[in-house]
Amino acid sequence: MVNSYDVTRRELLVGTAAAGAALVGGQLMSGTVSPAAAREAGAPAASLDVTLRVNGIEHRLPLDPRTTLLDALREHLHLTGSKKGCGLGQCGACTVLMDGKRVKACLSLAALVEGREITTIEGLAQGDQLHPLQAAFIERDAFQCGYCTPGQIMAGVACINEGHAGSPPEIRDWMSGNICRCGAYDHIVAAIQDAARVSQPARGG
Repeated sequence: MVNSYDVTRRELLVGTAAAGAALVGGQLMSGTVSPAAAREAGAPAASLDVTLRVNGIEHRLPLDPRTTLLDALREHLHLTGSKKGCGLGQCGACTVLMDGKRVKACLSLAALVEGREITTIEGLAQGDQLHPLQAAFIERDAFQCGYCTPGQIMAGVACINEGHAGSPPEIRDWMSGNICRCGAYDHIVAAIQDAARVSQPARGG
């Protein structure tokens, strides 16, 4: 499903690339730009001051405007729980919650998510108390190699909160955007069911 963040990102990148190509191409054709100026046209963009609210804490970061939310989390905030997978929004390894809704961090530009509440896998536990889904993943051996686990858990939390954990087929449908190469799907579904039984009564249904 395409969301507003994906569209905005593509429009921004396409527009930036097109404008830059037109400017440099036109100058080269007219002979009015030097080789040095042409090289400078490919230089990194000036940084932006971006304030990200992650796991309840605000961080002010100087970022290249092209920095994805995933890179901001991993490279600048050193929150490496969100994993780099396909980079195309297809595997779900980078899934985080934005205002409680699941998003693929590799497809969201950090500069466009200011003011949003970002929750990563590091923000789920309350001190030493694991989130029910984290505990269920351990109990059900749903993590296996572990690479996809953070994204699976974040998507699973959203699945439960959205009320889509009523049956194994429903869970599989709503978790289809997260891929597990180990094939631990049965364990993941069982873990989500376990956590849903614990979490949903506390949410009032």
